[in-house]
Amino acid sequence: MLLSIAVLPLAAPGFWARNRNKVFLSIGLSIPALFILLRHSQMVLFAHSMMEYLSFIILLGALFLISGGIHISGSRAGTPLVNTAYLAVGAVLSNLIGTTGASMLLIRPFLRANQRRQKKAHLIIFFIFIVCNIGGLLTPLGDPPLFLGFLRGVPFFWTLKLFPEWAFAIGVLLIVFNLIDQKIFEKEDVQTPGSLIEDVQPRRKLHIDGKRNFLCLAGVMTAAPLCAHFGCPYGIRESIMLLMAAVSYFGTPKAVHKSNRFSFDPIIEVAALFLGIFITMIPALEIISYRASSWKLEHAWQFFWMTGALSGFLDNAPTYLTFSALACGMFGGNAQDLSLLLRSAVGEKMLYAISCGAVFMGANTYIGNGPNLMVKSIAEHSGIKMPSFGGYLVYSVSILIPLFLLYSFVFFR
Repeated sequence: MLLSIAVLPLAAPGFWARNRNKVFLSIGLSIPALFILLRHSQMVLFAHSMMEYLSFIILLGALFLISGGIHISGSRAGTPLVNTAYLAVGAVLSNLIGTTGASMLLIRPFLRANQRRQKKAHLIIFFIFIVCNIGGLLTPLGDPPLFLGFLRGVPFFWTLKLFPEWAFAIGVLLIVFNLIDQKIFEKEDVQTPGSLIEDVQPRRKLHIDGKRNFLCLAGVMTAAPLCAHFGCPYGIRESIMLLMAAVSYFGTPKAVHKSNRFSFDPIIEVAALFLGIFITMIPALEIISYRASSWKLEHAWQFFWMTGALSGFLDNAPTYLTFSALACGMFGGNAQDLSLLLRSAVGEKMLYAISCGAVFMGANTYIGNGPNLMVKSIAEHSGIKMPSFGGYLVYSVSILIPLFLLYSFVFFR
């Protein structure tokens, strides 16, 4: 499944351009995994994974639809300093409305702000790094793994203890981004007749259309913690999210959707590809879980790198649960009650590492976290030529891996 995502866009671009073909691909490549589960009488794992998939897609779809009804225009934009500030705001916002909500709300105005820039791929890549992933470390609403931790006993405000780790990673990335964007901007300025700053920096007042959709957005983001607090059965939370999405979509004027160049193609692409990922990862995660005890992980940095390495290529939520279960097992518990890890300094350090690894390294690939692929798709529909799966890996290996090496030395040595 991963090989197809990496190779087919280059080898068969015509085939890959059709979302229908991605659905057929996901279903076809899922058959061997389903055969394995059926043979070993583990179809209950398939049913559980499909419930998680539906919750995942409904959340992404609701946020995608609602944010598509909010149009932000005006203000100064397009310069390296403003772009850096924009990403910083996105990093903060990711903790309030989730990485998906912040990504879907900000990506379109971010694209419009830089529409007159020539080279734009690096803008989207750093947007994925910061807003789609690393920014959402401070609350359970920020990223799905942290929300699973909250559901399994981690206090809601515990993740605020990760502020030093968050500030360090975000600060370094913003500095690196500003230096890169400044260099590219200066090169474009030389090649552009007149002043590029005057060209990309419109002097218009900020204006927001579709403000009522912020109420729908709040409804989606409060549905999850409220349902968890009151112990609502499966389906209630998802029904609330679907209702908010429907109210938003049908209540938004068509002119707003047109201004946003709104299309269902990005969410359909994500739904198609993650269907295959959620099914084919079941046997892979079971093997990892079964063999994990033989890896003899003892230190926080080991949990950081193992959780992170797998989060980049598998969904980061089940990866988080796999390694948190392993860590709990070292103290005689299991993943059903992660609060056990908080009863000792060693256990809490391991949960630090697992949380940071799952959230941070979801940025390593396009499929490490749901918003990554959606932002890529939206950017491509806006005419931006994005790097291939392998091309994106070049960026993440060159920029993120050195950061994570430094990060593990500072926080987990």
